[in-house]
Amino acid sequence: MARVTEQPFELRKSEIQGRGAFATRQIRRGQRVAEYTGEHIDNDEADRRYDDEKMKRHHTFLFIVDDDEVIDAAVGGNDSRFINHSCDPNCEAVIEGKRIFIYALRTIRPGEELVYDYQYERTADHTAEDEEFYKCRCGAPNCRGSILAPPKKTRKPKPKKRPASAKKKRGGSTRRGKTRSASGR
Repeated sequence: MARVTEQPFELRKSEIQGRGAFATRQIRRGQRVAEYTGEHIDNDEADRRYDDEKMKRHHTFLFIVDDDEVIDAAVGGNDSRFINHSCDPNCEAVIEGKRIFIYALRTIRPGEELVYDYQYERTADHTAEDEEFYKCRCGAPNCRGSILAPPKKTRKPKPKKRPASAKKKRGGSTRRGKTRSASGR
């Protein structure tokens, strides 16, 4: 007979947002905390249920499983839907097949709020209004101000290295008129 264990957290008022999930005992790094459950629906149904244009501020219990499927924890979901966002998470959500599990990223002490980084999809056409709509309230020192995924960093192309056999030029036109070695120093 399988041993049933109670969830390692309880729901309480959160300083981040509404209700939050707080550890009732120590949760070790790598431990599965909960499964994110709810009704599995398609994107069209999710858009029908939650119209961002009509909301004053963002609030849903949707979690994207893949390109075709979303979990709506507002319908048949469990308490894991109350795990709030933080830019400094102690948990992470992992998609395994068509299921989503929350795992501890580090050891979590009793009484500590469970949080993971929602990283909502950021598109190229996001505006300042979108940033306000998806405003983060985590209060972490490294808060990026939004529950949207961090902006993708544009990579600067690496300078091409000259082959060792190439002749060195004298008096190059780099900053301050001095030449620099291939390493840029």
